[in-house]
Amino acid sequence: MTEIGLGLAALGRPAYINLGHGADVADASVDGMERAAHAVLDAAYAGGVRRFDAARSYGRAEAFLASWLERRGLGRDDVFVSSKWGYAYTGGWRLDAEQHEVKLLTADQLRRQWRETSALLGDHVRLYQIHSATLDSGVLEDPDVRGELAAMRQRGVRVGLTVTGAEQAATLERALAVSGFDAVQATWNLHERSAAGALAHAHAAGLQVYVKEALANGRLAARGAPGELATAARERGAAPDQLALAAALAQPWADVVLSGAATVDQLESNLRARELEWDRDLDQRLAGLEEEPAAYWQQRAALPWN
Repeated sequence: MTEIGLGLAALGRPAYINLGHGADVADASVDGMERAAHAVLDAAYAGGVRRFDAARSYGRAEAFLASWLERRGLGRDDVFVSSKWGYAYTGGWRLDAEQHEVKLLTADQLRRQWRETSALLGDHVRLYQIHSATLDSGVLEDPDVRGELAAMRQRGVRVGLTVTGAEQAATLERALAVSGFDAVQATWNLHERSAAGALAHAHAAGLQVYVKEALANGRLAARGAPGELATAARERGAAPDQLALAAALAQPWADVVLSGAATVDQLESNLRARELEWDRDLDQRLAGLEEEPAAYWQQRAALPWN
């Protein structure tokens, strides 16, 4: 059965690209955001969530997760923690930073960021992922990176990759061809469905499939929901985010669908998606929400931080 996990992209730094994210941050101090992150993590754990996904570029997300795990006294086997390497956070805790993160997919970056992740999360990390692998980055063919990842697997840490952009499917198919991966994380939502075939292929090959951005950075939540989605949700006594997440949960190849909730209210609403049934009628009715991949990713790139 597909489960909901929690991604910490919006919890570890004051700026993010979810629509209206600024309104979600009541206290942008480090201590204030740590308290808010712990509240969401507490609500997630109480709601049965056991998968938690962070990244080196998510500001202090790994540190907040680590302090929460320590406060709750949770061990490696109590939760499934995943993180990512490849981007470095450069936002300086500012909303108006020129650059919020910088990407570098090299073996040196992998070694450096694994040390940083390990220092915070220790052996809680059970899956470590390339952050936003693409064909043109060359990371899938880099012998030094592949050697480091192979050694990591031998030490008992699972290895994965996340994919992004209009060529998600092609990147994933190449990753399957070169092998050596245990999991993949990709964007799939009612607007962007182009990776579905490749994700089904990955699932059949034994990889664990994570779905990210199931709400299209807020475009499928109440703040940005298209009329067709809002109407269909209202008719079923649900919210748009719940119906959009139910669509992702219904995909037969999906193992984990990540909530990107930034508040307890958002998280609790997201979790109610598990109570909804995605049926053929909804699939047909909302098929028109699908966009051309190039147009979708162009619009995503234009979303402002906060």
